[in-house]
Amino acid sequence: MKLDRVMIAAPKSGSGKTTITCAILQTLKDMGKQVVSYKCGPDYIDPMFHQRVIGIPSKNLDTFFTGENDTRKLLLKNRTGEEIAVIEGVMGLYDGLGGVREEGSSYHLAKVTKTPIILVVDAKGMGRSVIPLIAGFLAYDTEHLIRGVILNRMSKSYYEIIKPLIETELQIRVLGYLAERQQLQIQSRHLGLHLPGEIKEIQRQLEVAAEELQKSVSIETIIQIAASAETIEIEKITETTEKITSTELITKPLIAVARDEAFCFYYEDNLLLLKEYGADIAYFSPLHDKELPEGSSGLLLGGGYPELYAKELEENTAMRKEIKAAVESGMPVVAECGGFLYLHTAIRDRDGHPYQMAGVLPAACQDTKKLVRFGYIELEEKESNFLEVGTRIKGHEFHYFDSEKNGEDCIAIKPVTGRTYPCVIEKENVWMGFPHLYYPSNPSFADHFVKKAEQYLGGKYGEFLSFF
Repeated sequence: MKLDRVMIAAPKSGSGKTTITCAILQTLKDMGKQVVSYKCGPDYIDPMFHQRVIGIPSKNLDTFFTGENDTRKLLLKNRTGEEIAVIEGVMGLYDGLGGVREEGSSYHLAKVTKTPIILVVDAKGMGRSVIPLIAGFLAYDTEHLIRGVILNRMSKSYYEIIKPLIETELQIRVLGYLAERQQLQIQSRHLGLHLPGEIKEIQRQLEVAAEELQKSVSIETIIQIAASAETIEIEKITETTEKITSTELITKPLIAVARDEAFCFYYEDNLLLLKEYGADIAYFSPLHDKELPEGSSGLLLGGGYPELYAKELEENTAMRKEIKAAVESGMPVVAECGGFLYLHTAIRDRDGHPYQMAGVLPAACQDTKKLVRFGYIELEEKESNFLEVGTRIKGHEFHYFDSEKNGEDCIAIKPVTGRTYPCVIEKENVWMGFPHLYYPSNPSFADHFVKKAEQYLGGKYGEFLSFF
């Protein structure tokens, strides 16, 4: 399939990839292009910018999660030849697993998908030294995928001096520059970028970034580079058809998905898999709603920032009681990170003040004021409930809070070091813990979740929740 595409990558984090990617996406949208975007790696927040602020489809691609062929399939899934895809890289271009392996890096994704790369270089404080920096990245590019450079945080006057030197010495196109402007910088916090709704006038901020980009960066050359991407040859893609079962002929199982300011971390391909295995999805807000969607037969509580909304969550007593009653009735539930926190008896803030949560798990969780766990993992069940025997599912952890009861029903394996540790509370109908799971890495997880929701809908109740 021929899909025009380009990756925006950088030598290191903090180079301006997200701002420039968003500016390019906004510009392409304003030009009337059918634009879609992808984020390399496990990050949830950049795709939220792409979807909620710019209003274009966006999802994650990760070669650690899904390997080479499945990643190519996920790139092309639901795409058409009329679209242009922009992929935002992660960290430094060559930084993969453990910072040392190629797998999981932006470069590996570009290589696997044959995607041309535009390198964003933060040139602040640099003169001619920017040339050997770019030269080193070009020398390491064995597939010759880097097709252009954008210089960030550089003045117009110096850009006009350095551009011809770079192009003459390195034989690489310099597509433009962005001058340093504070209003173009997207602020950060402990879990990454701020959520779109938390940044004042974020849409106007990105519009200004797009306007600046159009003045000093050749968007036409970016489009040409994207159009030069090779055709991707893979096995014929056949969309997963929804299951037709006797239960489903009457009604599909309905999985209630928490989605609001406090719970917002979801991989779009996870939700798509649940639908493809036969479930309907209904969103609800633990912050604002008083009850679960009518007819719910499964519950998915994703990650997010419940600690920032602990007071509001505590005050919604009706929803806390509703969720506790649903889980105790045997309704299948998957709760990840922030959703896992919400199921505790209480969340304690940095000052030790407790806020009452759903009370499903008789334990508290607290802010440790430091990063507890970070990075990729693979998970094995000690007893098979959501996965086929002997298989693993891949995921990612990033949390500052910790629990008095993290669970010991699964084993987490670090992919680079092989270090293992117990985690997750997992029984017949429940999966609760800090890891964020990526279902396409083992689709049987989604299949089993939907089947459990079908069984609940049909009157078969799971194991009553009494863990401790």
